[in-house]
Amino acid sequence: MRKAKIVRNTRETQITLTLSVDGQGRSKIQSGIGFLDHMLEIFSKHGLFDLELLAKGDLHVDIHHTNEDIGICLGEAFKKALGAKSGVRRIGSCAFPLDEAVTRVVIDLSGRPYLGVHDPNGLSKEKRVHPLSQSEKYFYSFDDAVDLWRAFTLHAGVTLHIWIESGEDAHHIIETLFKSIARALDQAAQIDPRVKGVPSTKGIL
Repeated sequence: MRKAKIVRNTRETQITLTLSVDGQGRSKIQSGIGFLDHMLEIFSKHGLFDLELLAKGDLHVDIHHTNEDIGICLGEAFKKALGAKSGVRRIGSCAFPLDEAVTRVVIDLSGRPYLGVHDPNGLSKEKRVHPLSQSEKYFYSFDDAVDLWRAFTLHAGVTLHIWIESGEDAHHIIETLFKSIARALDQAAQIDPRVKGVPSTKGIL
């Protein structure tokens, strides 16, 4: 079973994250940021990853440290759970629609961290989601989502490209991003019985 547990304690955040790559899409998420909880539950469901997260951060400052450190922990968990990546398909892609919004991603479990964000029409510029309830004061923006996935790519060691192909509503654009990454990552991480060893001519990923 490809599983991992990551514990991260800093002066800014305290995070415990557990992941099962070969899961059923079950999740238990508490980040203190309501919209991010919703996105991570969606990520778990669409990637069929079992994910538990308990995060406490300096939200009296803003969401940046908590959001980014969750990305770090999620990346470390995938890197640890996938190990040498023997037998994986390695490459995954997905275009996911939600009403007017479509986001397309490709991912490579390459061992080389890189994030490319392609939005030539500026559809994501200054897009943010209002708090989900009156008791919560945190906005969540497309830029916040990029910060999380940049941290993920750096610590998972993956290449990720994102294209924002259409969209008007910030919630829809960000949601299609999390869904498409989940589907592409699930595809890349699946074991292909035809693959013998690591899918690279170098013999290592």
